[in-house]
This record gives sequence, structure tokens and C-alpha cells, in this order.
Amino acid sequence: MDFRQLRTFSCVAELGSLSKASDTLRVAQPALSRQIKLLEHELRTELFTRNGRGMVLTEAGRLLLARTSGIVRQIDQIRDDIQSAQGPPSGQVVLGLVPTVSCVLSARFARRCVEKFPGISLRIVESYSGHIVEWLHRGEMDLAILYGRSADLHLNVESLGRDNIVAVGPRGCGLARKKNVDIGWLLRQRLVLPSHSHGLRALIEHAAAQRKIKLNVQLEADSFRVLTSLVEEGLGFALLPPSSVHGEVADGRLETTAVSKPMTRELIFASPIDRPASTASLAVTTLLREEVAACRKEGVWDIKLS
Repeated sequence: MDFRQLRTFSCVAELGSLSKASDTLRVAQPALSRQIKLLEHELRTELFTRNGRGMVLTEAGRLLLARTSGIVRQIDQIRDDIQSAQGPPSGQVVLGLVPTVSCVLSARFARRCVEKFPGISLRIVESYSGHIVEWLHRGEMDLAILYGRSADLHLNVESLGRDNIVAVGPRGCGLARKKNVDIGWLLRQRLVLPSHSHGLRALIEHAAAQRKIKLNVQLEADSFRVLTSLVEEGLGFALLPPSSVHGEVADGRLETTAVSKPMTRELIFASPIDRPASTASLAVTTLLREEVAACRKEGVWDIKLS
């Protein structure tokens, strides 16, 4: 296997199409097809299933992608670092954000990054903490802001503080008139929650188990936007960080209040532990810390320092 073949394979796997990979890599389709066939011949197995919808990874292809995608990115970053030594930072940086952080940070940080580092291609991936941790371990992601117990992640981590969880309800539900609501009362209401794979769900389930309360969860939503829209429609209450629904509250579409027994989650900055950060990643990391501090100072993001 040579690097050109692996890079072609990685690009085709990501885009699911030879024609799209051809446009991205600026290499003719027949040449890309030949590289894939040479790789399959060397490995003595098919890596893709070809059909009318494009190129779909086989089981062997998924295994190869999992083992090599981080290697391909590291080699690309070496090239970018050498070029950056002669000038401003350049190259791609993949930033992972959990949904409740993304809705606060993504747009304003992307704008600032484009203005300060035009040579950096920033890719923002919004997903839940479990997926982000996996991508960081595999080298497919450079840095992330997520929730979790930092000691359990086997990553380079930095605690940014703790995010409070508040009760969220539809307009007219009365939450806005209350100083707080009893956590026991709230957990007995009809709730709209993310599925069990979400860290926030585990936190809420634990609080309910401590009080021997069976949760009334009629609707689940793994999309943050869907979850808040369901609450807007009056289909249940949610528990979320206040910063994540700041705009909806300001527009009068949602109401929030504190819960009687504070619920918090640790917010952490994470990066892979087993490889050096690229020049572009270091530049983005510094800018990201500045942006988080600015959000806290402006009151956009109510993060409590640990």
C-alpha cells in the first residue's frame, strides 16, 4: 500500500463517489479507479460495493478506513506544517462540538476563524460526546468541546467549567414566573429527552433513580433542533443548558427556570493524546479558548468555573 492509494481510498469512502472524489482530488476518474483496484488486488479483497448510488464500503473497507483515516490525516498535516513554517497557518482542522455547544459557538467562531486564518480550512462536526471521543481516538478529529468526566476519556483534556441544566418549557407554561422548580416535580412531568446514548439522558436518568421516580418519556429526539421544537409545541418539558435556548427564550418561544437541586455537567476541551497537534490546530485551539472566554464575559454562555 502506498500513500496515494490510501488517500484516494479515504476520499472515495468519505464522499461515496468516484466522480466527487475526482473533483476533490483533481485527478481523473480512471486513475482513481485504477488506484482502488490496485489496493484491492494487494489486499485480496473488495473494499467497495459498486451500485447505481455510488461506492459503498464493504466490511473490509470499513476496517481499512478505521485503521488508516487517522494516518492519512497525519501525513497531510505534516505537509501543511512544513508549508506553514514559511508563512501563516494553513491546512484543515476538524473541530467537534456537542449540539448544545454548537448552537452557541459555531457561527461566531467560524466567522472569527475565517477572518483571522484564511489559510485554514475549518470543518465543524456536530455530534454527541461518545461519537466525538471515538473520532478523536482514531485521529479523524483534531480537537473538540464536549461533556464528560475528563479522567475517563484517555485524551488531552482541559476543564472549561461546569454548565448548569435548567427546566425548559413552552411559552405560557409558567416556568418564567418561578424562581426554580422542584426537581422531583419536574421529573414526574411529561418529558422530551434525547435517547439513552446521550450523556444528558444518563444524567437525568440518574437523578430520577435516586428519587425512585419512573420517567414519563413519550417522545425522544436525538436532534437538538427537533427536541426544542417539540417543547415549543407543548409536547413536554426538557432539561438543557440555558445558553442553548437563549435565542428561543429571548423571542418568547420558550421559558426556563432553575431546578431546586442544581444539575451540572463538566465541559471539557479535548484533543488526541497520542500525536502532536498541527500548526493549524494549535492556532485554532488558541482562538477557540479566546472565543469561549468572550462568550462567558458577554453572558452568552453561562459556564461556571470549576
